[in-house]
Amino acid sequence: MKKILTLMMLCAFILLTGCGGSSGEDNQNNAEKTGVVKLGIIKYLNVTETLFNSYFEKSAARMNQTKDIYASKHIFFDNMTSMLAALESKQIDGISTYNSVGNYLVANNSGFAIDENNVPKLSDSFCCAMREDNAELKDDFNAAILKLKANGTLDKLVDTYIKNVKADEPMQIISLPHFDGVDTIKVAVTGDLPPMDYVTADGNAAGFNIALLAEISKVIGKNFELINVDSGARAIALISEQADVVFWVAVSVDKIIIPANWDVPDGIVITEPYFTDEITHVKLSD
Repeated sequence: MKKILTLMMLCAFILLTGCGGSSGEDNQNNAEKTGVVKLGIIKYLNVTETLFNSYFEKSAARMNQTKDIYASKHIFFDNMTSMLAALESKQIDGISTYNSVGNYLVANNSGFAIDENNVPKLSDSFCCAMREDNAELKDDFNAAILKLKANGTLDKLVDTYIKNVKADEPMQIISLPHFDGVDTIKVAVTGDLPPMDYVTADGNAAGFNIALLAEISKVIGKNFELINVDSGARAIALISEQADVVFWVAVSVDKIIIPANWDVPDGIVITEPYFTDEITHVKLSD
């Protein structure tokens, strides 16, 4: 998932006002008093929380901040469930996620709202990750993604499973193709980004990513076996060969401060991006 902006610009999305369970004014006053707004985020996989926050502190130091903008402290979470629980209990002031996810969460919970205050328009592009020694699989995925873009299938999947998804209806369970006598590739799903990546209460995977996976399976003629993992365990699942593929976000960098591929652990490679979505913040409704 390829970023369209540098980390210096990304730094802006962690600087927010009025995020939290009380009114924007109350939260702004709280930020003025403490200087900190706590922002939950799904754990990055190649840096610690301390190092992650230090990157943004360095970037913030290069920007001219006004009294109305406050640097957030990022709190890492292994999964969406624990992060939303922290938001509801006011342990954090908001969460950073994607428009499609934020809209789905708000539609399913009247206690949540999109925070419109000081959240610049930034986008991430989504991709798949796999082990570096599995170059043939990466090539297969890249060829399939490019084909699905070219023939319009990918656009149709976006319309069906993201743009036009009905949040008040059960998410459709998707059957993956099966081919006799071919390799089976294990793919990790987290359920942490509905409606993109979703796992039902009875453990069935659904949503956009699974629909995409079904189409990739048809193109490359391989079977996929789904395994459920926490987002925070994706890299471990991949490196330990518990999974062969995981869904990923490619993070661009401010090269002055952060090394390239800072969130891609050694031995892991990422595919062509297949979808782009803007960053949004979710808070408790006023």
